Amino acid sequence: MSTPDDGLTFGVLGTAKIARTAVVPAIAASDHSVGAVASRDPDRAERFAADRSIPRSYGSYDALIADDALDAVYVPLPNGLHAEWTKRAADAGLDVLCEKPLALDAEEARTVVDHCADRGVTLMEAFMYRYHPRTERALALAERTLDDVRTVTATFRFPLYDRPDDVRLDPGLAGGSLMDVGCYPVSLVRAVLGEPDRVYGHANDTRDAGVDTEFAGVLEYADGRSARVASGFDTQLVQRYRIDATNGWIEVERACDAPADDRVEVTYEVDGRRGVETFDPVDQYRLQVEHFADRVADGASPRTGGAEAVANMRVLDALAESAAAAEPVDLS
Repeated sequence: MSTPDDGLTFGVLGTAKIARTAVVPAIAASDHSVGAVASRDPDRAERFAADRSIPRSYGSYDALIADDALDAVYVPLPNGLHAEWTKRAADAGLDVLCEKPLALDAEEARTVVDHCADRGVTLMEAFMYRYHPRTERALALAERTLDDVRTVTATFRFPLYDRPDDVRLDPGLAGGSLMDVGCYPVSLVRAVLGEPDRVYGHANDTRDAGVDTEFAGVLEYADGRSARVASGFDTQLVQRYRIDATNGWIEVERACDAPADDRVEVTYEVDGRRGVETFDPVDQYRLQVEHFADRVADGASPRTGGAEAVANMRVLDALAESAAAAEPVDLS
């Protein structure tokens, strides 16, 4: 295994698009490296490795986590497989960067977090947007300059057309828009307002797929604050949030999957003063990888570590429960 000075050597469990186009290039651009990739299809793993100059490929996930040359794994598998393979990687002594959501529900997420803690490995949920300087600035503005934030509205929708076999439409793999992209608005709301006391959820399955393809939710707080979240697969790309307070507001577009090759902005008005701050292009996936590696090195909890994953999943569970029962769910 590598020493901290050498950088981490990652294995990649799966050949998902996000691994191919975002996270593997981010690791390669950092001081770390990808040593192996695995797929249940050996030919697919071999092609992926050749395309990304990865030295080893495996035709099973078990074979990859048995690779003694690896320090950590990145898990971009379908949602329903995250918990199992995170725990199995931890059993092999590998630190784990796992795509969101960490598990099927909060109870399973707690078992994963405890399992990794018992094995002494670092666990981090891959909410890349939390590592973008613009997100850090927007949250700092909300905390330091807004007096009494009253509402937050957050949305992440994108078109998932003509792909009836997409894993995000598979109920057996924990698909659905709430789990896939609705977790981002919930994460953002919680970062601003904290944990809600009550939630309402409404789901719609426009594909008759057995999962929500549209979701809308309301998060309520005992002091009267509230938030609205939305996710879906049925419209053009929308990813934005707005934070409203008694003395101003903050707005962000292209909020979660910010482009690595273009500038982005945060717009705000505070006490009658309007501002626009522009951020130079940055690869938030690389920043995520570097944060993970730093936490492996120093042993501290990641910003989006296990406790955060469980807390976010708890709200997602409540929203889904509310939608199924057509009644509010109390979290307090």
